[in-house]
Amino acid sequence: MTRFLTPFLLLVCLLLGACTAPPPGGPQPPASGEIAALAASLRALGPGVDPEEAERAARVSFLYPLALARSYNITDSPYVHNVKVNNGQRARGLCWHWAEDMELRLRQESFRTLTVHRAIAQSFPGFEHSTSVISRRGDPMQRGIVVDPWRAGGRLFWSPVLRDDYVWRPRMEVLAEKWLKRQGGAPAP
Repeated sequence: MTRFLTPFLLLVCLLLGACTAPPPGGPQPPASGEIAALAASLRALGPGVDPEEAERAARVSFLYPLALARSYNITDSPYVHNVKVNNGQRARGLCWHWAEDMELRLRQESFRTLTVHRAIAQSFPGFEHSTSVISRRGDPMQRGIVVDPWRAGGRLFWSPVLRDDYVWRPRMEVLAEKWLKRQGGAPAP
């Protein structure tokens, strides 16, 4: 089944047109104004968000994925790169790697007015997608902004959580449900 699944997913990816390779040299730096637009959206999360922290979070969110793309040796679309990771041709670059590394890097900033979350969404049956989310300190993840470098292979995608195509849930909630299921229990109501 596994031998069939990988080529099948690659074929589906190619047919959907989602497999364009990133430009030579990796993802391009953000266009003029992109960092400022994300910073403005982070400030707009509500009163008390420090403008300097919002700008720093936006800058890290756009620039750090460029370094990760080099580190992960991204030369293909996210789906093709996933196949390479799963076949042992690349060490890292699955969505949860991007989310984990983004979360760790953003947490290094020691924000006082922003919180970094991890989230998981069901992308389609049997497949999940992971990302990081930034919210105002004290707010739930659902009121934050998705910062997802995986979707474009190192070029940041960002969106308010509730406007994204994915339905995001807190990572620990999803993992707890999986653990309970493996134990034969049902998730708590």
